[in-house]
Amino acid sequence: MTKWLLVLCCFFAPAFGQTTTEIEFWHSMGSTEETVTALAEGFNRSQTAYRVVPRYVGSYQEANNRVLAAISGGSQPVLFQAEISFFPRLVEEAAAIDLSTQMAELPQEFIDDFYPGLWAYGELAGGRYGLPWNSSTPVLFYNATALRQRGAEVPTTWAEFEEVAERLTTRQTQGYIAVADSWTFEMMVLTRGGSIVTAEGRPNFTSPEALEALSMMQRMVRSGHAIPRNLAQATFAQLDFVRTKGMMVFASIANWPDAKRFAVAFDIAAAPVPTGGSPTVPLGGAQLVVLRGASEAQQRGAVAFWRYLMEPEHLQTWIEASFYIPLRRSVLPLLEAWYAEDPHRRAALSQLEHAVPRPRVAAYATWQRYLEEAIERAIKGGVAPSEALAEAQRRAVVGLR
Repeated sequence: MTKWLLVLCCFFAPAFGQTTTEIEFWHSMGSTEETVTALAEGFNRSQTAYRVVPRYVGSYQEANNRVLAAISGGSQPVLFQAEISFFPRLVEEAAAIDLSTQMAELPQEFIDDFYPGLWAYGELAGGRYGLPWNSSTPVLFYNATALRQRGAEVPTTWAEFEEVAERLTTRQTQGYIAVADSWTFEMMVLTRGGSIVTAEGRPNFTSPEALEALSMMQRMVRSGHAIPRNLAQATFAQLDFVRTKGMMVFASIANWPDAKRFAVAFDIAAAPVPTGGSPTVPLGGAQLVVLRGASEAQQRGAVAFWRYLMEPEHLQTWIEASFYIPLRRSVLPLLEAWYAEDPHRRAALSQLEHAVPRPRVAAYATWQRYLEEAIERAIKGGVAPSEALAEAQRRAVVGLR
């Protein structure tokens, strides 16, 4: 018996001596937390070298604040889901690790399967700092039942958008929920042919396109055709929509699962955003970033987990739960039936050809707060759009000195 015990110990010795590298992963996917956890558990079962421990740490803004505090205190996670306007700041402050060496090991056919713009987003300052996972474009969510009842068509231009909002406004409802959000405001500026930041990386908040966009929002609020909400009232904006107080709202296609949590008595639909002459829209979402302090083994484990997430069947699981854009062409055949169930799910995907990065300037993580405060002052405080934008511009420029 002792002999057999010795044989068994020798046989299992390598397994007993093997260490598992832990990968702490902070993310902001509250509505799809169960899916994130299931994907991490699937990866953990698929191999024994690494163990991913996912942790939901709040909204993007909450997560940004928490990770900065953690980095300052030396308690940061290995892997972090960095919202793409915050991502450049992590790179500039040397908080993100350059993964170029590991990316060079990837098969070329794997890289070629990605949509080029989505693959290139993680490249910054001459290195590869971000790994794509969740990407989106803003879309127009609308109450399809109300549009049918009032004989209105989905607006395709900003002039039509104002007209439809007026038609959808009654004593009990308003046509549009105007949220002071920098991302959807960028969309309004881009679709008018402008840019919120210049090619030289300077704030461009007082451009004619920005003034036109904010003037439209204020005009709709003053006429009673829009409900004004600041960014802190995002939950109220969602409730405005599902409770039929507001009939149209701009948001990420990934907000659809949030709306699905409510029992609504109308058909929710999504469409590409209106344009003012340009089809350009900003990309949204985040990049997975490996933070400084991660060991070589942790870096490799984080990349191995990301490779697992990028497998077509796992992307299918993720997209059907989250509604984000497919990153790889090879996953599209797996999604045909899902898209066929509701063609409106393609709204964000249809804009991908004209999607561009958000401002890739580290300071924009701060500037966008000035911009959102300017939008709020105009739509909730009645301040002239030109005055509100000029103040945001002044504050951003001061920070450059």
